[in-house]
Amino acid sequence: MIALVALIGALASSLAALRVYDQELSLDQLVLARSIDTHANAVQDRLGERELLMRVAVGLFRSPSFYQSDTLRPLRPAIVASKADFAVVSWISRIEPKDLAAAEAELKRAGYPQTSIRNYDDSPLDLKSVTDPQWVVMDVEPKADKSAVFPGRSLQKSPLIGHVLERAIKEDKPISSDPLQLFGDGPMGVVLAAAVSRDATSDILGFITISYRIAPLMLPNDDVSPFSVALIDPRDESQELRSDAEGSVTVGPVRRPDGTQGWARTVIFGDRDWTLIYYPKIEPSVRARNIAGVVGLIGIALTSITCGLFGYVAYSNLRLTREIETRIDFERRLTAVIDELNHRVKNILAVIQSIVTRTVRPGADLNIARELLIGRIHAMSHVVTLLSDSQWQGVKLKGLFEARAIPNADRISLDGPDLVVSARAAQSLSLLFFELASHSDEGLSLVGKHPNVVARWSIDGDGPEPMLHFRWEEFNTSEATRRPDSDFGRTLLDRVAPEALGGTSKSYFTDVSYIYELVAPMKTVVDALELARTGRLLVPAKRT
Repeated sequence: MIALVALIGALASSLAALRVYDQELSLDQLVLARSIDTHANAVQDRLGERELLMRVAVGLFRSPSFYQSDTLRPLRPAIVASKADFAVVSWISRIEPKDLAAAEAELKRAGYPQTSIRNYDDSPLDLKSVTDPQWVVMDVEPKADKSAVFPGRSLQKSPLIGHVLERAIKEDKPISSDPLQLFGDGPMGVVLAAAVSRDATSDILGFITISYRIAPLMLPNDDVSPFSVALIDPRDESQELRSDAEGSVTVGPVRRPDGTQGWARTVIFGDRDWTLIYYPKIEPSVRARNIAGVVGLIGIALTSITCGLFGYVAYSNLRLTREIETRIDFERRLTAVIDELNHRVKNILAVIQSIVTRTVRPGADLNIARELLIGRIHAMSHVVTLLSDSQWQGVKLKGLFEARAIPNADRISLDGPDLVVSARAAQSLSLLFFELASHSDEGLSLVGKHPNVVARWSIDGDGPEPMLHFRWEEFNTSEATRRPDSDFGRTLLDRVAPEALGGTSKSYFTDVSYIYELVAPMKTVVDALELARTGRLLVPAKRT
């Protein structure tokens, strides 16, 4: 009987250990795969943002003279936005042989250390023997010691960049280079290049190139991450690029040519595929084997106690089942959160695309359009920051009037209850307030001073449902002194914002002021959690 109990106990322990091993291995592989997918999607989103930045830069690019040395100045705000992995931006101009002397004079006027037109490797170029147009670096941002030596170099024969520029012309899209040492001896990075054409023609004016450090762009490693990530070198698939904690990139042989049990993902950047390999810091099979071993030892140790053995096995199975269900439920919730985040990001990008399209239109004054575009996008960025701080649970209406979000905030007096508006309403109201505030400083008012602005809002609860009444009034302003709203602004004030909030709006001039009024139901404006705490709706906001 003892031998039979021992045999049954050993068999039961072995089966339990095998089951635990299979469950833990499957679960760990699932968790690791989810983490890898999340990381790869984040890298792809980051790369997509950089390509979008390049397309916006090309779309906004205007050059009064194709070989001027301050061509990138209008793009400086957009360039600074990617400072986390950004290295240098260059303007490469297509210059005819007859204009090379003028280009040298322009480089000298700009104060660059080397003002002669020369080859890509800094060797002299005989201008008298040149018969073809040259692709010459004429401007860089930022103008640092390392980047200032590039202006004046002709790059069409460069083995690293020349073919990238040729592809950018042929395919009319941003093209990325192979990994290379930035600044010759600097960090490892890639160069994204796009061709710039003359308006309504196919004539190539030149190229915009943006150099990125590859470590923060594709290889961000986290100490708490369950894996490390490497990039297959597109120049040699037997080599991989690795980044350490300080962001230094080294090249070495691929540690597992088979793709580390399938932990490989492909991302797209610059019209080419990049393969990321993920190395688990702890192999799922090792952890599963350790846990299974522990379960087996416990089962063998309890073999002599029959009742205890059966009770322990039943309890262990129940505990493991609940743990697995808990982890699977967590993964489902995490997937839902990621899907929701992707949805929100796509919505924000769609709004920004609409802002860019409607702001930078043919015939518009580029200086005004650029300032409006930057302001509108900054207003969107501010409200996204507020929503992120509140985990997308809404923001205070008063917070949308901060000086970081709208111009002339110091001349706006606020009067109304302390409301927490929903995420959707906050995005619409942020653009609405910016559009109103951006016109409140156009020229002088009727009395020769900047107009004062009063923003009031109140809640009317007399009807079947509470309604928000918002009133914007600019005093000492008339239709003759106030600049008319742009097409985008008029559409936002009269249609987009009211429809987004399910309400109505109107604007008009009195003898001494300009007034904009918006009426919308509270159920579309106020955050649902805040609406339940109705007592706070009656707390007046402090006057500023």
